[in-house]
Amino acid sequence: MGRFIFFTFFFPLVSLLVIFPTVIPQSKPVMAQPLYTNSRWIVDEGGQRVKLACVNWVSHLEAMVTEGLSKQPMDAISKKIASMGFNCVRLTWPLFLVTNDSLASVTVRQSFQSLGLSDTISGIQANNPSIIDLPLIKAYQAVVSSLGANNVMVILDNHISKPGWCCSNSDGNGFFGDKYFNPDLWIKGLTQMATIFNGVSNVVGMSLRNELRGPRQNVSDWYRHMQKGAEAVHSANSDVLVILSGLSYDKDLSFLRNQQVNLTFTGKLVFEMHWYGFSDGQAWRSGNPNQVCGRVVDNMMRLSGFLLDQGWPLLVSEFGMDLRGTNVNDNRYINCFLATVAELDLDWALWTLVGSYYLREGVIGLNEVYGVLDWNWCENRNSSFLERISAVQSPFRGPGLSETNLHKVIFHPLTGLCVLRNSLFEPLRLGPCTDSEGWSYSAQKTLTLKGTYFCLQANELENPAKLGIICTDSTSKWETISDSKMHLSTKVNNGSTACLDVDSENTIVVSTCKCLGRDNMCDPGSQWFKLVDSTRSSSSTKSFLQMDSILALPGKDFVWKLLRSALE
Repeated sequence: MGRFIFFTFFFPLVSLLVIFPTVIPQSKPVMAQPLYTNSRWIVDEGGQRVKLACVNWVSHLEAMVTEGLSKQPMDAISKKIASMGFNCVRLTWPLFLVTNDSLASVTVRQSFQSLGLSDTISGIQANNPSIIDLPLIKAYQAVVSSLGANNVMVILDNHISKPGWCCSNSDGNGFFGDKYFNPDLWIKGLTQMATIFNGVSNVVGMSLRNELRGPRQNVSDWYRHMQKGAEAVHSANSDVLVILSGLSYDKDLSFLRNQQVNLTFTGKLVFEMHWYGFSDGQAWRSGNPNQVCGRVVDNMMRLSGFLLDQGWPLLVSEFGMDLRGTNVNDNRYINCFLATVAELDLDWALWTLVGSYYLREGVIGLNEVYGVLDWNWCENRNSSFLERISAVQSPFRGPGLSETNLHKVIFHPLTGLCVLRNSLFEPLRLGPCTDSEGWSYSAQKTLTLKGTYFCLQANELENPAKLGIICTDSTSKWETISDSKMHLSTKVNNGSTACLDVDSENTIVVSTCKCLGRDNMCDPGSQWFKLVDSTRSSSSTKSFLQMDSILALPGKDFVWKLLRSALE
């Protein structure tokens, strides 16, 4: 009888909120150029954060022609990039493209003829006839122009000196003074590229050099030459962001902790780092994922992540995985990576757009299993992966993004989704993070929906988690445990420890915690959740019960008692 009274009283109140829902506006992408830096953030001229969500497009191999142009028209590829949610391309280039006089007049056709790639010539003639007899640098400019026409920003990345696949310690391209890496010639090339693209509005940054490495690498020469390179680029083109890479294949910027670069300009400096699964060998496959994730993230923060705390932007300019989904090392790594990118709200560039190469390491038409496009550059290689990264293509926070008060979203890196409620009485489920309401995480370890008295509660093992209003007992306390700090652990009614989990239908459930020991055969992905700071409002229209509204009505004590009896 008590529940009947509750519902007859309660649902008219809810219906008022259905009739007059809260409409929350969607945030709009910002594409204004040039870009600047504000502490650790990249911003536009108005001071609004612009998150770089880029994809790498390769132009530094032997042909020195942007990959894929024999498969599809460049405008179609540019449109495809934008449609996949990327707002930026890291477009690679070899130094010799602009510093080798013998290459200055070489055309696209002649480049492929010299490599014996007659079929590629036919493909470009069919798909991009306007560039077939252009000099190589003009064809590169045409790609940049196509991206601009489709509202895609470009970072020019000096990937290597001598055209070819990158990288190894002995390829002669690794560090200043190597066979193909003359520092003076490098400065000349950077200056030329900065000058060529001065006034091209969608060129927003220049990455000075990819993956410094090899036996010659040292900190003293890094400071000497990278500072000269930065000044040369800024002098030739003051609009672009100047992006500096570190040592050891762009993993190590730790030397900057105690000595920053000394430059004459401000508001334009960004640092970059790379992070792959293979950066740590086969550790993800051979070790316990919780322990490996904790160790790798700590190491990343020590080597480069500390720059964020010092007030510098940090771009993860390369990450990626085998998109066939069969590489255990990559599959485990990417969960940890996406959780970290979400938590730190990093800018990034995925490796790679490329579905196949004209010629790579002697192989014609090599299939790129890290490529988001398939071999023919027609379809997405792995659509579910693109869905996973969509949550981190938009910013969670930053200057100009205070749409709502600071709150948490509960991010699930295995799926790229967040914890949502459809209604007060339905189970919590995973859904798009853009639809996520805000949560607060208290010092008492409770997770409460912002603006309500509802907290996340456990019930029985292998049952859905629920919302409740009795938030003081052990079933409402959620501790972040394990080395990964991504298991949300609580007590169920029988007193045993359990963890938040996801079932096959994306319903949020409570299950026995897994992979907390040293077992390397266990995959904790379904139980990994990251509490992410956000000031981004939900894009959906919410019409659910807001308790602070109800409790402001006359008779609130009566409503409160009925609500408690209905939910207990």
